[in-house]
Amino acid sequence: MTAPATATDLEARFSAAFGRQPDGVWQAPGRVNLIGEHTDYNEGFVLPFAIDRTARVAVGVRPDSTIRLLSTYGDQGVTTADTASLEAGRAKGWTKYPLGVIWSLQQRGIDVPGLDLLLDSDVPLGAGLSSSHAIECAVISALNDLTGAGLAPEDMVLATQRAENDFVGAPTGIMDQSASLRGSKGHAVFLDCRDQSVQLVPFEAEAAGLVLLVIDTKVSHSHADGGYASRRASCELGAEVLGVRALRDVTPGDLEEASGLLDEVTFRRVRHIVTENDRVLQTVEVLGQQGPSAIGDLLDASHASMRDDFEISCAELDLAVDTSRANGAIGARMTGGGFGGAAIALTPVSEEQQVRAAVVRAFAEAGYTAPEIFTVTPAAGAMRLA
Repeated sequence: MTAPATATDLEARFSAAFGRQPDGVWQAPGRVNLIGEHTDYNEGFVLPFAIDRTARVAVGVRPDSTIRLLSTYGDQGVTTADTASLEAGRAKGWTKYPLGVIWSLQQRGIDVPGLDLLLDSDVPLGAGLSSSHAIECAVISALNDLTGAGLAPEDMVLATQRAENDFVGAPTGIMDQSASLRGSKGHAVFLDCRDQSVQLVPFEAEAAGLVLLVIDTKVSHSHADGGYASRRASCELGAEVLGVRALRDVTPGDLEEASGLLDEVTFRRVRHIVTENDRVLQTVEVLGQQGPSAIGDLLDASHASMRDDFEISCAELDLAVDTSRANGAIGARMTGGGFGGAAIALTPVSEEQQVRAAVVRAFAEAGYTAPEIFTVTPAAGAMRLA
């Protein structure tokens, strides 16, 4: 995988494209969700971590209201917009993410000037590693500095969520932004999505003789597609029927009664959220007491729940998970919103090459596109580079 441009490289590219120096360079990481899928918008618990794959933006303020956006991806050319005429649902491609952040800040009453922006990223697209939120978090970090808005990380999380929900049209929660903005090297981010409280939980797989493999199935997904929205609607229906503010307030002990109140599909959606919240809490406890080598069964159970109850897996993800487990991984699960994207496999270093080879072979035998497999480690959150 090609590394992102250094800050110096990005400054030089910006200067060549826009004829002047940028005011700074900022970066924000993608994320892997260790466990806790679709629990965030149910006011529940999640355990993601920022990864060592980042989006970087060089930004220069303009004296007018013009926005000029350019990416190092391919030969797409400059996209031009105006701060005074941003409209939800109109932007296309990657530009909807920085434009959505600008729009969201405007909705908060923050005066955002015109700007030139150059994007570079090595967060895989469509893999469930939150490439879009990495862009948004890099952009909002830049604009928070450049406008002097003084937003706390919690405020930036909510502003980028509004950009996703109301400008892009993706009904996502707050997990991805929280990991990208509040991540810490060597730690997972235990986030309570009801009050945004965070506890940093040590997750140092290498010290336990493990690696966390990401298996990008190359099956692209989009949170704006109907599958994600329909799952969220099922959760909202379940909470309404059960008379709770959010499914966060339903416990495993309540499930037997819930089964008599909900239709079969809605009950299975609810059961996933309730048991997944419980698995997050168990994982945090086990990591603190026994370390990463003891969480494999929880990862496996999470995948089974997403496959069978929430029904957001796919054949390629299931094959990646099953093959990893059969060839030495101690636990594996799909990660991200589902309907494609990536799986993760917590694997002993001694078995890494065997797992990699077995997954590649299994995909070839099934006639699937070859997956991309790489390791990730918990990294620092968003920051200014230059």
